[in-house]
Amino acid sequence: MLIDTHSHIYLPEFDDDRLDVIARAKATDIRHIILPNVDKETLEPMWNLEVMDQAYFHAAIGLHPTSVNANYRAELKWVKSELDRRYYCAIGEVGIDLYWDKTFRDEQIMAFEQQLQWAIDYQLPVIIHQRNAFEEAISSVEKYHHTGLSGIFHSFGGSEEEANRILALDNFFLGINGVVTFKNSHLADTLTQVPLNRLVLETDAPYLTPVPYRGKRNESSYLTFIAKTISEIYHTTTEEVEEITSRNALSLFSL
Repeated sequence: MLIDTHSHIYLPEFDDDRLDVIARAKATDIRHIILPNVDKETLEPMWNLEVMDQAYFHAAIGLHPTSVNANYRAELKWVKSELDRRYYCAIGEVGIDLYWDKTFRDEQIMAFEQQLQWAIDYQLPVIIHQRNAFEEAISSVEKYHHTGLSGIFHSFGGSEEEANRILALDNFFLGINGVVTFKNSHLADTLTQVPLNRLVLETDAPYLTPVPYRGKRNESSYLTFIAKTISEIYHTTTEEVEEITSRNALSLFSL
């Protein structure tokens, strides 16, 4: 079986054929799909999808770094209220993104570290988004080393040095998606130095579609192409990749 640890198939990109997308995921033996939140606007669509099959879809709650602004404290209040209101499988996706805009860099860091503390308080894993901000993100996480904090560095595509800093943390995994299938990616070289038991698989649908569908909308069923590429990198079977990465996800998210 496979577990998609990061998918946004509640977004409008899937409004016309969401049921077909879900059927294709189940037909390719995707057993669970984790739904990371973005902000207030995505909360209701995510709930609407989760309620369709609560044994299959698992919602997370968090404030995405690109949604952090001068009003971030008020935004965090609803995250906290949701954590108190009901169960979520993780806090995410949260983190630091300095790719588009650095205006709220300090606010992003403060919002991220507050949500890391909540992950500890509520004993939930954290799903971390970082773009052009690895040093800032890893430095924040390292402050909480040995606290029991666990989670995923989502969409990992970094260097061996960056991978080693993540591996030095207890209970953290690298989230591997379609980037690993890209010809211009050096991720395969990095992964040769990473134990398979520190990986989980994800699509980030509708984004980062793997080869052979790169350039088109991504969906959870395409996780099979990612698993196949990883099996080639590790010179093992896709069955072993599926077994190990699924075991990691089951344990991390308490599924």
